[in-house]
Amino acid sequence: MKTARALLLALAFSAVAHAQIIEFESGGLTFKTLTRNGITVMFAHLPLRVLDYAILQVAVSNGTSVSWTVKPEDFHFERAGGKVIPGLAARVVVGSLIERAGRGEVIKLVAAYEASLYNNAQIHSTNGYEARRQNAFADLGSSKLKAAAAASAIAMVTTKLAPGQSTDGAVFYPNQGKPLGAGKLIVTTAGETFEFPVEAEKPAAK
Repeated sequence: MKTARALLLALAFSAVAHAQIIEFESGGLTFKTLTRNGITVMFAHLPLRVLDYAILQVAVSNGTSVSWTVKPEDFHFERAGGKVIPGLAARVVVGSLIERAGRGEVIKLVAAYEASLYNNAQIHSTNGYEARRQNAFADLGSSKLKAAAAASAIAMVTTKLAPGQSTDGAVFYPNQGKPLGAGKLIVTTAGETFEFPVEAEKPAAK
């Protein structure tokens, strides 16, 4: 009897934990969000590929009483078969975008990211893309440099979040220009581990 009760309690706890993942639509994208001990993580697939990268738009909010550092390498995608693809460091992505991405790709990336960000009432970044974009544009003149700066500002960077602060950014995964597919997103940050089931997305037009 005790074993059966323990099993039922474990199943109930598992169901409650899974129910904490909230899914909602915003700006044509499907977001998933989860809060653990004051830290909230949110993400959605961006419906395009740039170079050979698959891209997730992510946001992290710090509702705790201490500061935490978040970085793109905290976001790992695990395929259904077990292969793990880590998010790339911002310096790698920025260098690649500036050197290899065409202006048309940059424009599409910026447009897609801004449309998603500005139409999502759930994201209120205090230290995210908009702040990075304004800083990047401060001393630039040419349109080519501005385009590169805008794309660079999109990439999530290592950020220390004080209590009450939040950030957003794009996390890039090298995947030969293909969708990530089915699996799960594992985020290890702020002393917590967040796991999100990820369904296979439909291929997006380049």
